[in-house]
Amino acid sequence: MKKLTHFDAHGQAHMVDVGAKPQTERVAVACGRIEMQKTTLAMIAGGTAKKGDVLGIARIAAIQGAKRTSELIPLAHPIGLTRITVDFKIDRKRQSVICTVTTATCDRTGVEMEALTAVSAGLLTVYDMCKAVDRGMRLLDIELVEKKGGKSGHWLRGK
Repeated sequence: MKKLTHFDAHGQAHMVDVGAKPQTERVAVACGRIEMQKTTLAMIAGGTAKKGDVLGIARIAAIQGAKRTSELIPLAHPIGLTRITVDFKIDRKRQSVICTVTTATCDRTGVEMEALTAVSAGLLTVYDMCKAVDRGMRLLDIELVEKKGGKSGHWLRGK
């Protein structure tokens, strides 16, 4: 079993020292979805929400979430992101909006937390913008899908 790196020999939380690690290209992909009523999904898809372009604003929130991850996650390192892409897809079968985020950097630590935080911020923004008409929306399946770079190499969910 691998040890948890955010704890020292005495069990105290600490920020991992990445100073000796080489800077390498690192990429992470995360996704998640928000499930809602059919009428709410139709409103988002049709662009008729009273607060404006739900997915456009959620895209900006996701980007901002990735950029501010180290301020939200206590032991996450601040890193220089080189790319953030945010894609939304309407899934009528599951009455959901799916958010997929890809983050990239050339740094000493990975960008998984940035991708996961971005997905969460994007989906929470969809909730915030639509809660007046659908308080029962649910955030689901937020997960890392792929990670490339660093010592652990390439990881792909399900493989």
